[in-house]
Amino acid sequence: MKISRKKFITGLGLATLASKSSFALPISLPAKPLTIGLASYTLRKYTLDQVIDICQRLDIKDVALKSMHMPLESSDEELKAISSKMKAAGLNMYGAGVIYMKTEAEVEKAFYYAQTAGLKMIIGVPNHELLPFTEKMVKETNVMVAIHNHGPGDKVYPTPETVYEKIKNLDKRIGLCIDIGHVQRLGMDPIASILKYGDRMYDMHFKDVDGNEATNQPTQIGRGVIDVAGVLTALKKINYTGFTTVEYEKDADHAEAGLAESIGYLRALLAMKK
Repeated sequence: MKISRKKFITGLGLATLASKSSFALPISLPAKPLTIGLASYTLRKYTLDQVIDICQRLDIKDVALKSMHMPLESSDEELKAISSKMKAAGLNMYGAGVIYMKTEAEVEKAFYYAQTAGLKMIIGVPNHELLPFTEKMVKETNVMVAIHNHGPGDKVYPTPETVYEKIKNLDKRIGLCIDIGHVQRLGMDPIASILKYGDRMYDMHFKDVDGNEATNQPTQIGRGVIDVAGVLTALKKINYTGFTTVEYEKDADHAEAGLAESIGYLRALLAMKK
């Protein structure tokens, strides 16, 4: 069910009375609350220190770092220092990516990077022919891989289906990072993708877009065409235990305001419960 912004604002006001009234949000929420995380690509024009500061001010605890904040070329000492800095700031650096892997050497490098930084997950794009070697590395390191779909123009994994068909018979620690914005820009339903492939969905990029075509652009969550409430309901139906990771791609030079609005919108929906 698509919730209009007008209905959302009305509901937000009612949410403060929810514990003392019979008001109920027209979506079901998980017994285990969804946890909002951040894909640091959102803040790609910001420094790591600024990312940490913004996460603290927005009360975001779980972060997947992109390479501009933790370079793939970092030394062991640099990776460990970044990991220590994140922990000292009260942040859980659960993963990194998107990391592209086009050779076995790049696969090995990605896993070494993840292990050294203490990551549990790589959000990655290994070439199809590298999936057996990727599986071998998963078994050796116990680092999970969530393969990211990149939508229009992506010849490797454009849709969640193209990921699933390649990994369904591989080690269960290899799964999907479903990017709902890229699914929507293909004219497809991200809710259907979540429901169909949710058994192997380990991460997600939560965003909104202003239309259903390849040329459409990212916007603040709640201002676009994605049925945000429906996505939350789908996550509940599949018993999703990963992070609801926001990737706000608009306004790269001044992303903080739009990110805050997007997170506020999600939090308000989640607060409007029985």
